[in-house]
Amino acid sequence: MKNTCNASIETKGFCHYKCTNGIKRHLAVDTLGLPFFTYCTKANVTDDQGLIEMLIDHLDYFRTNPVTLPKITILLDHGYHPDTLTAALQLFYPQILTKIRFQLVPKPTKAEKAATGQTGFVPVATRWIIERSNAWMERCKSLVKNFERTLEHANAKIHLCFICLMLKRLAYE
Repeated sequence: MKNTCNASIETKGFCHYKCTNGIKRHLAVDTLGLPFFTYCTKANVTDDQGLIEMLIDHLDYFRTNPVTLPKITILLDHGYHPDTLTAALQLFYPQILTKIRFQLVPKPTKAEKAATGQTGFVPVATRWIIERSNAWMERCKSLVKNFERTLEHANAKIHLCFICLMLKRLAYE
């Protein structure tokens, strides 16, 4: 997310992949697209490192979950590296792999596209859950760019956005 002139130097980082100066917002959402965890980092932090920091920040959630519950599946796009994530997380909480597992979202191959008569970009249903959540965030005017002076304030703005979204949905039911 691009920074504005109001953002402080502590929150600025340059993402070489997207060529933007700003922050990255990391979201872990459920199947409805509502957030479990949110986390903001400088833009120069890699996706893997941002996810590791987000999960480490919320380790208490995983520690309190009983082992008897089924594993939580975390779907990842191909910008993440599951081996790197599991190795880093095991250093902080060795039992975490009894509670979560990482799975890469399948990308359609050229042969699968040809079999269905599709070409170019083909949307993947599981991938669009997170993309829809990002679109909901973009509806909040204050989240179109990063106006905040600290990463904690940017994270709080994401929480407020989703709280408003859920309250609106409750009001309509």
